[in-house]
Amino acid sequence: MPAPPLLDDTDRALLALLRENARLPAADLARRLGIARTTVQSRLQRLERAGAIAGYTVVVPDEAEAALVRAHVMVIAGPKQGAGITAALRRIPEVRTLLSVSGPYDLIAVVAAASIGELDALIDRIGALEGVERTTSAIVLSTRIQR
Repeated sequence: MPAPPLLDDTDRALLALLRENARLPAADLARRLGIARTTVQSRLQRLERAGAIAGYTVVVPDEAEAALVRAHVMVIAGPKQGAGITAALRRIPEVRTLLSVSGPYDLIAVVAAASIGELDALIDRIGALEGVERTTSAIVLSTRIQR
């Protein structure tokens, strides 16, 4: 993997605009940044090649998934069990994001389920994975900021 690129102010501004709307055409990005469209295209290609832009994704607003119950499941893993747990969680479609963290927990899984009952079963399923010593969960009430 290439070394992360050094970002200048224009790169950071470009990335901020893409975080707001990754579908903005290069011409709109150029106009907002006050640079040429070809410069935007060159910077995008460079940032993609260097790994500063790992991909483009769809962000589904909370309202579109209002029926889903979301939660953070904090996981304490046994010694040297992180890789196996990560592989197992990758196969569970309800796991939307998996974070490796410092502190009392080793991993935080951001999950979504159709109901409280399904969430309960999902948390039990995660807790039963080989290498998981303990889980603690917190239901997400709302998202205040998402960038």
